[in-house]
Amino acid sequence: MAAAATASLAFLNRATLPNLDAADPTSIIIPTGLAVLGVLVASRRPHNPTGWLFLFIAVAGGVQGVEDQYVRFALLTHGGHLPMVVWVGWLNSWSTLVIFPTGGLALLLLLLPDGRLPSRRWRPVVAVALGLTFLVTVLTALTPGPLAPSSNGVNYPTPMNPLGLALLRGIYTTGNSTTVISSVLWFVGLIVLLVAAAAPFVRMRRSTGDQRQQLRWIAWAVLCTVIALVPFSFLAGSVLPDWSFDIPLLLGFGVALPLAAGIAIFKYRLYDIDIVISRTLVYGSLAVFITAVYVGIAVGIGAAIGGGGKPNLGLSILATAIVAVGFQPVRERVQRVANRLVYGKRATPYEVLSQFSERVAESYATDEVMPRMARVLAEGTGAQRADVWVRAGTTWHNAAVWPADAGLAGSVPASNGSLPLLDGVNRMVEVRHQGEVLGALSVTKRSGEQLTPVEENLLSHLAGQAGLVLKNVGLTADLQARLEELRASRQRLVTAQDEERRRLERNLHDGAQQHLVALKVKLGLAEMLMGRDPDKARLTLVQLKADADDALDTLRDLARGIYPPLLAEKGLAAALKSQVRKATLPVAVEAAGVGRYSQDVEAAVYFSVLEALQNVQKYAAATRVRIRLRAEAGELRFSVDDDGRGFATAAARKGSGLINMADRLEALGGQLQVTSTIGTGTSVEGRVTVYVAPAPLAAADHASTSRSGLNSDLGMKQAAPTSSA
Repeated sequence: MAAAATASLAFLNRATLPNLDAADPTSIIIPTGLAVLGVLVASRRPHNPTGWLFLFIAVAGGVQGVEDQYVRFALLTHGGHLPMVVWVGWLNSWSTLVIFPTGGLALLLLLLPDGRLPSRRWRPVVAVALGLTFLVTVLTALTPGPLAPSSNGVNYPTPMNPLGLALLRGIYTTGNSTTVISSVLWFVGLIVLLVAAAAPFVRMRRSTGDQRQQLRWIAWAVLCTVIALVPFSFLAGSVLPDWSFDIPLLLGFGVALPLAAGIAIFKYRLYDIDIVISRTLVYGSLAVFITAVYVGIAVGIGAAIGGGGKPNLGLSILATAIVAVGFQPVRERVQRVANRLVYGKRATPYEVLSQFSERVAESYATDEVMPRMARVLAEGTGAQRADVWVRAGTTWHNAAVWPADAGLAGSVPASNGSLPLLDGVNRMVEVRHQGEVLGALSVTKRSGEQLTPVEENLLSHLAGQAGLVLKNVGLTADLQARLEELRASRQRLVTAQDEERRRLERNLHDGAQQHLVALKVKLGLAEMLMGRDPDKARLTLVQLKADADDALDTLRDLARGIYPPLLAEKGLAAALKSQVRKATLPVAVEAAGVGRYSQDVEAAVYFSVLEALQNVQKYAAATRVRIRLRAEAGELRFSVDDDGRGFATAAARKGSGLINMADRLEALGGQLQVTSTIGTGTSVEGRVTVYVAPAPLAAADHASTSRSGLNSDLGMKQAAPTSSA
């Protein structure tokens, strides 16, 4: 508004302007550029004084131009006195001094771009700049005599200072003349300005990465501008014309500084105003498009067809229809241009989020999902390194990293459910699914860089989307682990079967076969002795009976090891009650409501219970054991509880007994669970899906062949099962 007012008054004063400098172009161009920067920075970073200093300099410089042109208009162009002209002239005589050479401009140079001094050693420079500005401003505002205008090319008498003090006469500037004190103060002001101009250069030398690139443009623009001001300050008005002093001001603070700040903002995301700029470009372009279409059709065509200046409803409807049809295509194209200008080759946060699911969905193998996730994370945030962490129990595992050649980090213990503290990581966020912490995403920026608020939000949204992905990956990993366990279980079962066959073969060869061979030999000997020595033959027959009994006992023991006869005939409850009588401690069996089931189910539960009971007798130091069998919900469940010393299940290593029990049950779709507390005892629980077998269950399969059939063939009475099972 001030620049527009200055330009309007300069146009009215055009007949009385001796040269272009008298039109005060610095008060039109410089405030406009600095005002745009000030609005962008102050609206995005209100706590950063840099944006407000931009605005202060812009407003002060713009108002100074209005003051100068108003005084010229009142005293020269209008030819008479307008209201407040003397006080406006008085204000115009010193208003520029709050900006240049020290004041607002020096503070801006010292605080660019983060609003803080480079270090505490720069505080004296701030004190000198503020003190010098105050001193020069007060002296100028109170020195008696004609008022000194802020611009050159004054060809009219200026009014006297209404607040001039007589004691300052001859000490400071009077009219267009200068004194030694004013020259010294002006020279000191230039030195302070040069020192302040070195601050961005010092920051640039100390910074790295994108921050160095941000400061690089600003530092060189400021430094070159201020250095150029020094010779023009001495040469303008003597060797060079007065208006030449405006050249470095216009080129430096009107062109170079806004351009350098624009490059730092657009290309290197200074002040993180990329979203503001992007939306401004899009909506501004759409406003221009809508205005151009409407004016071109409703006004232009209406004038061409002779509408007489009256609005044409048909043309207005046509313009509205064209805008409605072309709005979305134009918006998309303008948005792409704005995104390319603001974000460069990097995708926008919206594009990163929309492409995240697509890229991850393209990964079919688990080992591809994590690297792709890390890559999307790195590309979206511009991080030097991106890691995907998976939590497994009490440990954080580094599942993937981007770039791929960076190398995975080691596992980190998880403490108190909090995220691990990692050196060099700028930000780490949890990945949750339905309240469960599954993993984390971490990014590491280059040295000297920090995550912007936009990148912080992007990281949080990516973590939200990654929850379902990590959950699926975890389920897939669990399934693969179960498949591997099932494969290993099957291998153990096959190995156990092979070993059992070899054991049976050894037992038959070393036991029953040897007894039968001895019987055959003794039968032949008895046959020979029948004719020669009947008494000795009768003694041999007696020995043959004893040998036959030994052979039968060996075969019975062998049959019981294959399948207990009592289990085949009377079921689980009877077989277990018979077996626990041989235990070394009191054992109670509860099996109410348990019927008959398939042979493989009964065998699995029977041998699992005996294995658990055997472990209690060996290791638990218990005083009593309780065995419970129950059928519920289509499952046969059992538990073996003792009051022994217990053990730590997490640290204990599974022995062959527990592995065999788990293999037996899992082969039938069942499950085994062991819970134990040190000092209170252990509970072994198992379950397996069952169907009720037809009653009575005949022992006719491979087990009855191995034992019952063998006994029936020998015509012998079955014996009670022994602990050989």
